[in-house]
Amino acid sequence: MSQAPAARMRLDKWLWAARFFKTRGLSAAAADAGRVLVAGQTAKPGREVHVGDELTLRQPGLPPRTIVVRALSQVRGPAPVARTLYEETADSLAAQAAAAEARRLAPDPAAALTEGRPTKRDRREIDRAVGGWKRWSAAIDDEP
Repeated sequence: MSQAPAARMRLDKWLWAARFFKTRGLSAAAADAGRVLVAGQTAKPGREVHVGDELTLRQPGLPPRTIVVRALSQVRGPAPVARTLYEETADSLAAQAAAAEARRLAPDPAAALTEGRPTKRDRREIDRAVGGWKRWSAAIDDEP
């Protein structure tokens, strides 16, 4: 997997080759949804990307990533090669680190659950409190 010099490259294909999205279809969908900005303006998937362009990627639940295109590649290579295709700005790296730290320090979502499916112990306690489960039947001759 070599990097072939490319004079013209589509935005969705570059995002896929740089491993920001798992498939080219996902990268095109993100661009269509307005989550990819080139030089501060929304871009369509077919827009040409050039070396030196500044891209802003907005993904749900994460701070925006601002990157500068450093190289173009027609193929999707391994992650170490893909990282050479772009350079993330210092502000973006700081925002990513702050978000990662906030996620690390956030309380466990499961700790906030007070109700839900009972545990085996809870079911046994319910069974004892009710006095045993009676089987329900729709038959007429069964008495409640």
